[in-house]
Amino acid sequence: MTISKDTEQQISHEEGLYLRQTYFDKAKRIVIKVGSAVLTDENGIDEKVIANIARDLSFLKKSGREIILVSSGAVAAGKRNLTLTDNIKIGLVEKQALAAIGQPSLMQSYVVAFEKCQQRVAQVLLTHSDLENRDSYLRVRSTLLALFRFDTIPILNENDTVAVEELRFGDNDMLAALIANLIDADMFICLTDVVGLYTANPRTDPSAQPVYTVREVTKEIEAMAGNLKSILGTGGMQSKIRAAKIVATGSGSSFIGPGKKDSILQHLFSGEMIGTFFLPSAAKAKPRKQWIEHVLRPKGNLVLDGGASVALTENGCSLLPSGIIEVRGVFGVGDAVQCLDRSGKIIATGLVNYNSTDVNSIKQHHSHDIETILGVKDYDEVIHRDNLVLL
Repeated sequence: MTISKDTEQQISHEEGLYLRQTYFDKAKRIVIKVGSAVLTDENGIDEKVIANIARDLSFLKKSGREIILVSSGAVAAGKRNLTLTDNIKIGLVEKQALAAIGQPSLMQSYVVAFEKCQQRVAQVLLTHSDLENRDSYLRVRSTLLALFRFDTIPILNENDTVAVEELRFGDNDMLAALIANLIDADMFICLTDVVGLYTANPRTDPSAQPVYTVREVTKEIEAMAGNLKSILGTGGMQSKIRAAKIVATGSGSSFIGPGKKDSILQHLFSGEMIGTFFLPSAAKAKPRKQWIEHVLRPKGNLVLDGGASVALTENGCSLLPSGIIEVRGVFGVGDAVQCLDRSGKIIATGLVNYNSTDVNSIKQHHSHDIETILGVKDYDEVIHRDNLVLL
């Protein structure tokens, strides 16, 4: 399979190398994610890899950069600390217990490795709910920025021990991407057990070619990611591509490449052409709209008529009750909901000013009828355009 014009949009090897070096040189705030398959081997936590990561991150820190490390490995470390028989079924509760066992040893390995580099670290464990609440979201940002001021590298992980399905990020690729946008990072680096993106699965297709530079994450790029997962991790290449796409909306660049390569970050920042590099979007989305689109999980759907769909997508209008023809799901004031056109296509996500019961009562009515129907009118709009993100 050859790389089409749409895939790399005619980025030559020379141009890709120049663009990489430009973005690596100017990157001052960086989020680095390391996966379980990189951090562990058959004996448990791979201390050589931990030491390599500590040296690389300390090298970047001493060059004047602000660094956050998002580290997987707690569940895998817990498995390696126990002798599990084949008849033990590993479900959510067992994974949470394994994370509780593995997280202290994982963090201790980091503390020891970074101390040898005279670098202080801090542990931050998060669940999705910590970012879903706007006040908590901003407090996390403030804490991370304070750790930068304290000359400390924060080490983040999902709080697997307490996170249930509705509180999970899904995987640490998503957590890292959200954190990158939260702190306005210049770059997201994902270190994994693959060397980068290929035009096809190199394990099964000998004609597969490496993709070194991606200008924009298109459907074709997403299709190339396939559905491969490492043995120890929860995410696959598709998850990493989605993370790069999210970071791009915050005007950050991304890199996906081999985490076990010795001094990988020093190789990258010295200009070596390795892995896959993703350019940032030209236009940066507003921070609040990034939060609405990427962090919040919709609680329901509003089906819109043709006029309302056009008003939102082409005219930049707010959503009025008259354009809503159907309400799906149960949601409260301030919850995120998806807006669908008549065909069921998702066209926007936004924060509602009324709960699902009230929206169902006022749908297909004009705004001046709201007070008569509900007895009170707080807003003319069901969703104000400032709280609406077009998809």
